[in-house]
Amino acid sequence: MILQGIDDARIVFNEDSQTFLNITLATFMLVVALGITVADFKNLLIRPKIILLGIVSQFILLPALTFFLVILFEPHPSIALGMILVGACPGGNVSNFLTHLAKGNSALSVSLTAFATFMAMFLTPLNFQFYSGLYEPTAEILRQVEVDSWKLIKLIVIILGIPLVIGMFIRSKNAKLAARISTVLKPISVVAFIGIIVFGFSNNLEVFFTFFHKVMGIGILHNILALLLGYTVARIWRLQFREQKTLTIETGIQNAGLGLVLVFAFFEGLGGMAVMVAFWGIWHNISGLVLATFWARRGNKPQNS
Repeated sequence: MILQGIDDARIVFNEDSQTFLNITLATFMLVVALGITVADFKNLLIRPKIILLGIVSQFILLPALTFFLVILFEPHPSIALGMILVGACPGGNVSNFLTHLAKGNSALSVSLTAFATFMAMFLTPLNFQFYSGLYEPTAEILRQVEVDSWKLIKLIVIILGIPLVIGMFIRSKNAKLAARISTVLKPISVVAFIGIIVFGFSNNLEVFFTFFHKVMGIGILHNILALLLGYTVARIWRLQFREQKTLTIETGIQNAGLGLVLVFAFFEGLGGMAVMVAFWGIWHNISGLVLATFWARRGNKPQNS
């Protein structure tokens, strides 16, 4: 069967391309961090419920939901591992743009992204190792690959943590300089990231065309349920509609770019895993844009309790 070969397929991505991808993602994080202040964290501390809901939704409920889907549908091991990795990643940087487009709480979105990025340095490796180890087919892959937890943490710190600190430091010292740097780096990083994706697809067309449709159904379902999860959590706790939209987007838009970095760094581009994460990276932008556009047209009318 064609799916039996997906665990043997490898996405070809040379060392230079991997390094460039790491730098690009770090630059993305730096751009976001240039707009973050210490006050953003203080504002969250003033509203501990928002912090709690953000942590519970992104780092507790979503990984658990992902594991439930894996148990329910029993996808091939590498696909399941890709799903677990996506579920363990923090919210993606594009969530800030989508929240702004949806007329959500942009300041809250940036603050939650910053806080989630900080928490991801510890919780992403923890959740990935924990849930991958619970499911025997993915646990078997981990035993073969022998993922170094400390190396995993260091890579996340380098890509997310250090740019976060540098960006916030620059912003604290000179807000105008931070704005100018952000203006220059933002389009460059977007173009570079798109270039990497196009290059990666062009070198692996056969793998993607062979297996992409095999992850499409479960990938779309996974993303829709993630968005619904964030919305449900926000509704249950009676957040304002702007904050409901924000938490929905922060939960359903994951950092698939970070996921791809980890796939190439630790799993040598394992076929099903890479295709699953790559599909999520494409699809969540589509679903996020559709949802944000719908909400933008609807405005911020009060929701029924």
